[in-house]
Amino acid sequence: MNKLTADDLIYGYINGIFPMADSDGTLYWYAPDPRAIIPIDTYKPAKSLRPVLNKKQFDIRINENFEQVMRYCSLPRSETDSTWISEEIIDAYTELHRMGLAHSIETYIDNRLVGGLYGVSLGAAFFGESMFYLVDNASKVAFHYLIITLRQQKFQLLDTQFINDNVRRYGAIEIPKPDYMKQLKAALRKKARFTEPTIEHLFKNHAGDSVL
Repeated sequence: MNKLTADDLIYGYINGIFPMADSDGTLYWYAPDPRAIIPIDTYKPAKSLRPVLNKKQFDIRINENFEQVMRYCSLPRSETDSTWISEEIIDAYTELHRMGLAHSIETYIDNRLVGGLYGVSLGAAFFGESMFYLVDNASKVAFHYLIITLRQQKFQLLDTQFINDNVRRYGAIEIPKPDYMKQLKAALRKKARFTEPTIEHLFKNHAGDSVL
């Protein structure tokens, strides 16, 4: 198989599939059924996160250090854990980032990267890939900022692929694959631009109600 490219990723996401690497670096394509998504409109931050958001202890940036976010995400979570983010995957997504289709949201303290997430944006769909934190709440704040961005820019679909305890805390649900494909096709037909939200939208949802 030829090396994974940005074009391969675009083709995959449009058709509801995405790559993951095995421990030896072998790439496999996945199309889970059911599929996990996070409804953008119904997300609410946990009560425990609200004081963190109000304190504004993190500096939030978009696309400043995309590759480093991926490399932090690729680190094993434990001694017995392995990573699905290989060097080949990092290279392909970094290429996609240079094309303006892959993005990172990053949290900093004193100019030190301490958390973040990355994903892919096509049409009005955002495909969340992975997140990491070095400081408590750093990835949760990055995800909150992601939701604000998606709401302001009128995204319709936030794909999180597989269900697990981590994404459940953000409101993830599972839907049958045919339903996912229907939502995906509808979102791809819409135009949305992944850009930094304006200050007045940081703590507002698309209807103007507080998300806190």
